[in-house]
Amino acid sequence: MASKFYVVWAGRETGIFTDWPTCKKHVDGFVGARYKSFLTREEAEAAFGGAKPTAGTGPAASSGAKIKTYNAAEVNALPVDVKIFTDGGCEPNPGEAGSGLAVYRDGKLVELWYGLYNPMGTNNTAELNALHQGLLLAKDEIAKGKTAAVFSDSQYAIQCVVQWAIGWEKAGWKKKSGEIKNLELIKEIYFLHQTLKDKVQVLHVNGHVGVQGNELADRMSILAIESRETDFSLYREPLDVTAILATRAG
Repeated sequence: MASKFYVVWAGRETGIFTDWPTCKKHVDGFVGARYKSFLTREEAEAAFGGAKPTAGTGPAASSGAKIKTYNAAEVNALPVDVKIFTDGGCEPNPGEAGSGLAVYRDGKLVELWYGLYNPMGTNNTAELNALHQGLLLAKDEIAKGKTAAVFSDSQYAIQCVVQWAIGWEKAGWKKKSGEIKNLELIKEIYFLHQTLKDKVQVLHVNGHVGVQGNELADRMSILAIESRETDFSLYREPLDVTAILATRAG
């Protein structure tokens, strides 16, 4: 049994860990790292914000890591230069799918992106595509000397790329329970994330709970579907948040 439990609120991976070397790997040298040790799992879970254990049998379960969900106040307080919100939509599921991004620099909305329309997509592929584009944009920001965080409301997309793919790669890109869906897309995003994980945080937010960036990314995913935009395109209309949020949600 673990003698201590380590909560990481901000690091290369967030969650509850049962040994210091693992915790240290996620926070050592990470700008804005937030972590603390607790004597019991109950204290750690309470401090972590009451996050529930993640489902599945991937590395998250075996390592004891859990995904923390950031609320609007925590998102706003996160000390990074660039915040990128990603979302995917599909109507119905499976069916017409699209992806969207909202980009904030120094707390100000500066860009919206939409596209990657797929007439035969799924919600999961749309979420993965959005996360991929968010990481590509974060890579560009890091190259400019900025700090960045990418937010998604899809625990599936985050876990695939940040947690489960680690074990899948070690197993030759196989899992005991059968086929890994969306494997080629996951591999592409995973390898990109491996080059960025020491510099870019990938964090979870709940959808439709008042996180403005998430809501705007959602509207962009619906715009991608309605416009059938196959490229990933910069939104050229005025960044009128009120007007955009008044459009149809996913």
